[in-house]
Amino acid sequence: MGQVLTGLDRLISEKNLSEQFKGNVAYLCHSASVTKDLEHGLISLKKVFGDRLIKIFGPQHGFVTDVQDNMVESTHYTHPYFKLPIYSLYSETRIPTDEMLEGIDHIFVDLQDVGTRIYTYIYTMTLLMEACQKKGIEVVILDRPNPINGVSTEGNILDLNFASFVGRHPIPVRHAMTMGEIAKMHQKYWGGSDCKLSVITMKGWERQMSFEDTKLPWVMPSPNLPTIEAAYTFVGTVLYEGCNISEGRGTTRSLEIIGHPKIEAFSFHEKLKPILDKANLKGFILRPLVFLPTFQKHAGIPCGGYQIHVTDRKTFEPWRLCQYLLREFYKELGSDFKWKEPPYEYEYHKNPLDLINGTDKLRHWVVNYQDEEAYQAIMNENQEDFQEKRKSILLY
Repeated sequence: MGQVLTGLDRLISEKNLSEQFKGNVAYLCHSASVTKDLEHGLISLKKVFGDRLIKIFGPQHGFVTDVQDNMVESTHYTHPYFKLPIYSLYSETRIPTDEMLEGIDHIFVDLQDVGTRIYTYIYTMTLLMEACQKKGIEVVILDRPNPINGVSTEGNILDLNFASFVGRHPIPVRHAMTMGEIAKMHQKYWGGSDCKLSVITMKGWERQMSFEDTKLPWVMPSPNLPTIEAAYTFVGTVLYEGCNISEGRGTTRSLEIIGHPKIEAFSFHEKLKPILDKANLKGFILRPLVFLPTFQKHAGIPCGGYQIHVTDRKTFEPWRLCQYLLREFYKELGSDFKWKEPPYEYEYHKNPLDLINGTDKLRHWVVNYQDEEAYQAIMNENQEDFQEKRKSILLY
């Protein structure tokens, strides 16, 4: 298998593609918006469009991908090198204003997603589509790989009663779609029907590929996803943003490591093993450890816990594993366990864990120590409908 060509690589190398876009263009991008040779897409697009490239937009974590945490907004500014306005779509607004969109004919969306519903770049894209359809601006997705493959889906479908900026659309946690495919789904089913949408598809990408198979360079799509392994574990460990279990932020393997100061990792592991075996959870090894977060939860306090080492990506179920671990942490820690208090992602009333889960049923599953049958009942709701819709928009 050769190297995959992203939408960006195709746009800059195929003249017949770039010539389709007359008028002024804008670019929604971040640090991972690079070519196969690691040149930032903004430099590449300046070469193609020159002075017609007039505005830059950045998502959560900022155009330069430096902002660590949720609800830390980025400001608008003029870039000192590119001399172009940079508008943050994670600022006082998540929706581009009329002023931001003024003078734009086409906007290129070039974000590296990680294939998980809770990751916000897909919502930045669908909100942009909704704003652009009112203005007749063409949205062009420069497609990139889903790094955790485009086949495996996992997790419950979002209940729209728990919609937020970490879940706008009724999709499972692991959705097995690319940015371009989610854009097509939004156009067809979720309110983007009047959007002038184009997708510049990848060449050479196959659905079963993990990111390494693409032979593309991995650049952190956000500050706490340093490795491809973390993109796989993130599907489940993102859950712990909703409670006081550390998800390893403040360590060098964030979102692969979990724990709490009151956990003795080895003895707790003895309790966990039969429970995880009975649930037939496989494809990973939990390695007991002690870690010291340098910032965020439990900063400067040693935490007992585990690094989740993925041994078989095909059988690994990160969402189910982390729900089971959450249930056991909740029981083990007793009064030392705490749910995160609102606000979370600009939602001031609902329980943050429920927003991450996209339902309140999973929190009740944890608290009431329910079984596998109850878990599967939550997972199965509305799956068939989603799978049918997904099948209808696939581009690869």
